Amino acid sequence: MRLIPIVSSLIALAAASPAMAQTLNVVTAGDQNMVDYVKDYLGPIFEKSHPGVKIVSVGTGPGDAGSQKIYEKLDAQKSAAATDFDVLVIHQKAAGTMVKEGLLAKYTDQVPTAKLVTSETAKNSLGADVSGFVIPMFQSQTALAYNADLLKNPPNTFAELKEWAQKNPKQFGYNGIKGGMSGVAFVTGWIYAFGGDAGKLINGPYDPAVKASWDKALADLKAFNKNVVMTPGNAGTLDMLNRGEIAMGPVWVDMFYSWQADGKLPPNMKLKLAAPGMPGQPMYYAIPAKSANQKLAEEFIALATSPEVQAEGIVKKFNWYPGIDAKNLEGKLDQAAWNKLFSDITPDDLSANGKPFPVAPYFNDILESYEKKVAN
Repeated sequence: MRLIPIVSSLIALAAASPAMAQTLNVVTAGDQNMVDYVKDYLGPIFEKSHPGVKIVSVGTGPGDAGSQKIYEKLDAQKSAAATDFDVLVIHQKAAGTMVKEGLLAKYTDQVPTAKLVTSETAKNSLGADVSGFVIPMFQSQTALAYNADLLKNPPNTFAELKEWAQKNPKQFGYNGIKGGMSGVAFVTGWIYAFGGDAGKLINGPYDPAVKASWDKALADLKAFNKNVVMTPGNAGTLDMLNRGEIAMGPVWVDMFYSWQADGKLPPNMKLKLAAPGMPGQPMYYAIPAKSANQKLAEEFIALATSPEVQAEGIVKKFNWYPGIDAKNLEGKLDQAAWNKLFSDITPDDLSANGKPFPVAPYFNDILESYEKKVAN
């Protein structure tokens, strides 16, 4: 007659057993610091609020190649009952391909923090419609860094910058299109400013005849380049700013603040996001269409995109701009952290002048046109 108590004890023991733990596999295309961010920061927070859940964080490498590896894995498992991954962190190019091929779940309606995202990149990924399939993990952004001791009134627009560089030869530096993406972003911003309809380049549709309308903008850029210094890369621009060899140049905002925090840039260096804007790019949270743990994955992404985590993890730890609208972080950051990231470039500046890169075929046309008509 003691069978019932024994069975009850076994059930209770099984419920408490580690064998019953649930694993959520998070795969990241990015540098090791992004893998560690999930493993060391996000994972423990989620595990604490979800007893019995274990977060496993793995990486596939930086850049589009890392996202390509994730795509290949999902594609290979299309006929399987479930994929090996539950949460993805991927780049823009891969996100569009994965949506088109039905490899991602449409999930954002189930995540309340999706309503806090206002960036166009949450809908448009280099021309691909990704609405409902992604939420930005963070937004990286390019801007113009400048020496505030030398420039009391830095150029507010690309038109003012063009005039300033002519009057101050060799005081502006950038790395062209082969030395790093900050230079690519500057060239893209130049075409947005002087090449015609920037909105069409960002949203499409693609018209191959459009690039012919850039001839004047590209000729002006070639003339502009005669008055500037060509730097050896993203870090090279920052290094030349630090040494006082140039007074202004395009940089990645997170790199700028990391260098400044490490003492490799003096505090008199500031940032300006000149109108009509410069591009940045997000990394996306996504869920495979065949995730075995979709609801848990949605809860993980909700935590990762909450104002508290975006403030503490994305902004304070990595100097990235948040994936959600920055206005939602007011009151979540201490004043010093808020001032550090948003004193030079305000949330309103980001909303007005933080631009996506153009749709892929226009992007390729810009790079090819630069090689043919500016670099030569």
